[in-house]
Amino acid sequence: MRAETITPDQLVGACARMKAEGFRFVTMTCTAMDENSFELLYHFDKNLELSTLRLTTSKDSPVHSITAVYFAAFLVENEIQDLFGLRFPGLALDYNRTLYLDEEIRDAPFCKNAAAEKNTAAE
Repeated sequence: MRAETITPDQLVGACARMKAEGFRFVTMTCTAMDENSFELLYHFDKNLELSTLRLTTSKDSPVHSITAVYFAAFLVENEIQDLFGLRFPGLALDYNRTLYLDEEIRDAPFCKNAAAEKNTAAE
C-alpha cells in the first residue's frame, strides 16, 4: 500500500492523476483528529493494490468535491457531510445533509466536537 499526503488545493488534481493512471475510486474515510481538524483518506485500487491520498483539514474549511473526477464519490461525500458536518462544494449530487439525516437534525452525530458543544451548552 502506498500513501501520499496532499493539501486541499492538491486534492482534485491528485485524484485526476490517479484516474489517468488507471486507479478506481474505492471509498474515503473521515476521522476527527481533534476539536478543530479532520483527516480524510481517499482510497484507490489498481491491480489489487491499495493507494491512499491523505488530507488534513479544519472542521470549518470546505473540501472540494471529487465528483467531477469520480462521480461515485457523491455517496460517501454526502455521508461525510451528514455524519461529520464537513462540506463539499462542487458535489455533483448534493443531498444537503439529508442522505441519512432528517431535515431537522442539525448536529453531526459522528463529530465528537458537536456532541461536546451540545453537552457544554446544556450544563
